Amino acid sequence: MSINSALLAGVSGLVANSSALAAISDNISNVNSIAYKRNEISFGNVVTSQSVEGRYSAGGVQGITRQFVSQQGLLQASSSSTDLAISGDGFFVVTNKGEGLTAADARAFTRSGSFMVDRDGFLVNKSNFYLQGWPVQPDGSFDVSGADLAKMSSINVKNLGSSVEPTSSIGISANLNKQGVVSAGEATYNNNTVASMTDYATDPLTGTKPDFVIEANVIDSTGGSRKVAIALLKDDSANPNTWHAEMYTIPTSLVTTGGRPGQLARGALQFSQNGSVDLANSTLFGAPGAPAELVLAASGTASTPRWANSLGIAAQTLELDLSKVTQYSAASTVNAVTSNGAGVGNVVSIQVDKEGIISAIYDNSQTYRIAKVGLATFPNADGLQAISGNAYRASAPAGQLTLKEAGVGGAGQIASSNLEASTVDLSAEFTALIQTQKAYSASSKIITTADQMLEELLNIKR
Repeated sequence: MSINSALLAGVSGLVANSSALAAISDNISNVNSIAYKRNEISFGNVVTSQSVEGRYSAGGVQGITRQFVSQQGLLQASSSSTDLAISGDGFFVVTNKGEGLTAADARAFTRSGSFMVDRDGFLVNKSNFYLQGWPVQPDGSFDVSGADLAKMSSINVKNLGSSVEPTSSIGISANLNKQGVVSAGEATYNNNTVASMTDYATDPLTGTKPDFVIEANVIDSTGGSRKVAIALLKDDSANPNTWHAEMYTIPTSLVTTGGRPGQLARGALQFSQNGSVDLANSTLFGAPGAPAELVLAASGTASTPRWANSLGIAAQTLELDLSKVTQYSAASTVNAVTSNGAGVGNVVSIQVDKEGIISAIYDNSQTYRIAKVGLATFPNADGLQAISGNAYRASAPAGQLTLKEAGVGGAGQIASSNLEASTVDLSAEFTALIQTQKAYSASSKIITTADQMLEELLNIKR
């Protein structure tokens, strides 16, 4: 009967508005939750078939839950470099375990990027979800896959050990005095006998004293600092634009060579008439025009030159840039000696770029890649299944998961030292709260009125 349908319609109104109140309560209570996405209860009418013409049976109302997962929250700056926010589409891939992860372990998706380093060195957010990423490969690249979650692993930023960067290049800026006096020793100089400048470095009572020496430090494979030198002796007046040159280690016992002890290279540096170095005709590293490159074999090998066996260090290639060596009529001087490489260093900070590459910064100024954060995207993010911890599970309504690199294929960019704010608007929620309260009261009035009418019906018998 119509009165009974009105009573049931009032009950459905109470139920639907109770659900709306619960959603509003969730929104308000999570106004400060990082990357929280507001929920809303939409109302839809329920229609019953009208079996008797002229009589109306109420159907009532039903509440339909709607998630606004795809809505972007404002980005707010934070003081931690491991706080991450996504500007655009996508979700961080997370799990509830750091080690021993298998393909069977469930993955979750979140935009809550309040990650911190736990005691084991893993990046974990405040809901204890472990951030996943593609680990760096030996060649520095990343094995990126668009669908294979198993290629991702929990990102660890602490168990990295120390860092060493061997020297591979040396640049020299210097001037050799064109008007320098040719030394008396030049007449008897020989770069491959006891008259060499290399021997003079070992014992000044032997060998030939150079006119000028340029020294540089070299970091070896274990982080040790070794010294190499280029000794220069002005040629006689018949060759005014030529300097004898020898390269050796200090002390000379650092290397084993096939020639003079400690000697790495020998030959001449040639200069043009305008004072610039003529590398095409210089023979310091072999035949004229040979690359300015020195290859030192590892300790314990048969090759020469090699690092001394007592050092126990790896092979090393040194490239020398002598293009800024000049011969002008001014005092011989070293303007600058630059080299790459760094001694032993330890991790002091972590940085994340907009492409999601996580790098470790060492106190020896070296930077090493650790992993790359990938973003999960869905055709219908609003269809994801919400779970505790402000995260989501994949679901059929959400569509097929696709993994993307940050900033590629429509995926958002990652902002380090930022957090995404909740999408809750308190003014809108309080307005909805008032409306829901009034609607709930009105539904209760329907029940009260229907009850009074049923009471009147029962009183007819009296």
